[in-house]
Amino acid sequence: MNHAPRICIAGAGAIGCTLAARLADTGHTVSVLARGATLAAIRANGIHLDDLDGHHFVRVPASDRATDLGPQDIVFLCAKADALPALAADIQPLLHAGSLLVPVVNGLPWWYFHGLQGRFAGQRIRAVDPEGLLAERLDLAQVIGCVVFITAQCPAPAVAEAQNPHLMIFGEPDNRLTPRLERLRALVADAGIEARASERIRDSVWTKAIANLSSNPLSVITGATLEQIYGQADLRRIAGDCLQETLLTAAAYGARIEFDPQTFLDLGAGMGAVRTSMLQDYDKGRPLELAAIGDAVLELADRLELPMPITRHLVALARFRAHPPRP
Repeated sequence: MNHAPRICIAGAGAIGCTLAARLADTGHTVSVLARGATLAAIRANGIHLDDLDGHHFVRVPASDRATDLGPQDIVFLCAKADALPALAADIQPLLHAGSLLVPVVNGLPWWYFHGLQGRFAGQRIRAVDPEGLLAERLDLAQVIGCVVFITAQCPAPAVAEAQNPHLMIFGEPDNRLTPRLERLRALVADAGIEARASERIRDSVWTKAIANLSSNPLSVITGATLEQIYGQADLRRIAGDCLQETLLTAAAYGARIEFDPQTFLDLGAGMGAVRTSMLQDYDKGRPLELAAIGDAVLELADRLELPMPITRHLVALARFRAHPPRP
């Protein structure tokens, strides 16, 4: 990327719109791959974002066909994990030999074991890539890992709101600090988003997985906000049990989490009356990201025979809540 990079945001939900607005507002060349009502709203009214820095309004090229947008230097994959296999096929016209793929998704990513040495090298997480389609359709050499801490929501198509600071952490799957990693970090930081380059990206993956798993399923079961889940005594106890189980699994796979459990819970309570992305999906009747957020962690725990009874119950109850059997 010796020139001004062409950037595509594939998926225009809350995170995708936040990224598109911040990047385009800073003068970067941004296009959006979207569909349905969101695509129509972007074409008619642009993208609107309200965050801690105020109101951002941008107009960007948008289409539901990748061929209309042309080859891109950076592609941010901002879809839900269960939509990635189909998206991986759709974005092929966006990619060239030097493109960077940046998956901005919740849960454990399909690339998790890529670039590792030792006993876990080359393994696949079946919960997130059951047919191996992501590994087949996307060149792992183009992937830069990403963990996003942005609590945004969309009250309307192509309209995003975020009332907490933005943070994105990037890392090479093989843990090297490369020039392309630093260029990506600097580009995102230039857009006013705190951006870090990590030599241990999987530590951040597990930190976000713990946050998601201890809050998202419980939010669907109870309808509670982050403030309630981590602050109300009974819910905090359940979230804490799930957190402890997930911490053990993360440690078994070599992750180092920098927060102690109580600090983690206190930080969650301090996020305020935020409705989790999974609760927002449940309210709108959309599929839940239980495979990447819950099943993937349980799968890795099962491989090492680690019990996760509380977490297993929470995932099962959230799945039942979303898909109760017909009488």
